[in-house]
Amino acid sequence: MSTVLVTGGSGFIGTYVMLQLLAAGHEVRTTVRNPDRSKDVLAMLRAGGASAPDRVGFVTADLLRDDGWQQAVAGCEYVMHVASPLLTHVPDDENELIVPAREGTLRVLRAARDAGVKRAVVTSSFAAIGYGHPPRSAPFDETVWTNLDGDDVQAYPKSKTLAERAAWDFIAREGGGLELAVVNPTAVFGPVLGPDFSSSIGIVKALLDGAMPAVPRIYFGLVDVRDVADLHLRAMTSPKARGERFLAVAGETMSVLQIARVLRQKLGSRARRVPRFQAPDWLMRLAARRNPLARAALPLLGKVRQATSAKAQDLLGWRPRGNEDMIVATAESLIRLGLVRT
Repeated sequence: MSTVLVTGGSGFIGTYVMLQLLAAGHEVRTTVRNPDRSKDVLAMLRAGGASAPDRVGFVTADLLRDDGWQQAVAGCEYVMHVASPLLTHVPDDENELIVPAREGTLRVLRAARDAGVKRAVVTSSFAAIGYGHPPRSAPFDETVWTNLDGDDVQAYPKSKTLAERAAWDFIAREGGGLELAVVNPTAVFGPVLGPDFSSSIGIVKALLDGAMPAVPRIYFGLVDVRDVADLHLRAMTSPKARGERFLAVAGETMSVLQIARVLRQKLGSRARRVPRFQAPDWLMRLAARRNPLARAALPLLGKVRQATSAKAQDLLGWRPRGNEDMIVATAESLIRLGLVRT
């Protein structure tokens, strides 16, 4: 089987991509910014059921530095570029996100091209598709790009859009024989393997912890991390995936309140702290005066963005899990690992 580099192996999606690559028999190499993180990665792979996690090779590399990337891609047939900066705070300067995302993507693609890699699969986001547009009833698909001049385009969607645009431009202008496919997930849920998980899972954790008395009127699409990883592997090997982007979403958009209702219905007493009510928008605006995270949420209030994964399903045979299943799996894993209040 092939040797595959997965950038950002300590991340939520990256770990699941490695699990599925190992299960398929591939040789796997991954990058970490800090070599001490290799122990955490191996622990998560074991928690995920990897039969031989010690087969994974580690290379120290940073998206903002050239060091290590030549070694990382050497001998690889494929590269999964999953690593991307994600801040836990609202940055004062949007370039804290934009520069590492864009320059890091180009750094990985250049190294892959120079090493003779066959195909790179880049993890982008629905944030590069569905933002900055007027309200619409038609679902978003892969033909749409985020409008960077829109009033709801903050640092994160801007970083994902500019990074993906840069990737496609690089392939068109100087990619040589390197092929590119892109996966654009919506909010990523699913069972956690340790304390490193997606920011969207932080929503489920906050609901279970009772961290908010009422939830904001925010809607988003959902997709299970296991299905995101599966789509990466399909995009890596299928001839039909060359030069294509694939939106990863499981079904209908859900509100935070709907997610809260699923938790209460399925978890019983374990969801006793989950809020039952939706906060009025005026209350969110009031909270935004003092809370930067609440202020960042204001452009999202009431905006429903439906999306379709018909392309991935039709072209690659991808079949995602349903929303309810992934919400319950997320919550049960957080409870099992003791990551929520008891």
